[in-house]
Amino acid sequence: MLPFERARRRATLVMVLTLSLASVTAPGLSAQQASSHPFVPGEHHEYELKFGFLTVGTGQLSVSGPDTLRGREVFRLRYQIDGGVPFFRVHDEMESWFDPKALLSLRFTQELHEGSKRYSRYFDFFPEESVVLERGKGRAPSVPEPLDDASFIFFLRTQAFAPGVIVTSNKYFRPDGNPVVVQMLRRETITVPAGTFATIVVQPRIRTAGIFSDGGEALLWFADDSTRTLIQMKAKLSFGSIGLFLKPDRAR
Repeated sequence: MLPFERARRRATLVMVLTLSLASVTAPGLSAQQASSHPFVPGEHHEYELKFGFLTVGTGQLSVSGPDTLRGREVFRLRYQIDGGVPFFRVHDEMESWFDPKALLSLRFTQELHEGSKRYSRYFDFFPEESVVLERGKGRAPSVPEPLDDASFIFFLRTQAFAPGVIVTSNKYFRPDGNPVVVQMLRRETITVPAGTFATIVVQPRIRTAGIFSDGGEALLWFADDSTRTLIQMKAKLSFGSIGLFLKPDRAR
């Protein structure tokens, strides 16, 4: 596998999977309390994607809706990454239909274009049965309050962390990916293309095969305010480092 392809996969999994940390519910957080979110439909953020010191693409996180799925109101959470190096380009999209009251996912889709390869995956979650239905593969066991690779990012932003706090979750939709462990390390002021921000530094650890198979570790910087915007992500890997850095807002 090409180094950039491996780096891109780490960016996707670390930024979305780890950032999603879907069911890391802090003590006392109920669905009713979650009705006031740090994210709202219309939110859109763009990021520079770097491999070492080289800018190799962009990432995007956005929220749209509200929409309705199987009689439940949902937000549509979307992640996209575009970039590459000569002779190898990627265009990946992930979308989650997220119930903002129950804090769980009902549907998750992936469209991955990586070089000459194309992947399409489509999942429907049935929380009442703890089942996931993957198109083309059938039913498989899941968890009662499933969170996917995209919804984890947004769920994590609802949490109330403090330095030294460690939270363990078993809500990732693939049971063999649990438990997810998240630790808040410190507060830190950083500068990215979008400006200077006071942030909360978080370290997630996920058991899903492959994320840390090359000895990498990831750190996430969230805005230390009510928005909990993802400001920056860095991951150290055996073949180099990757990073995502918030870009200035612009008219779309």
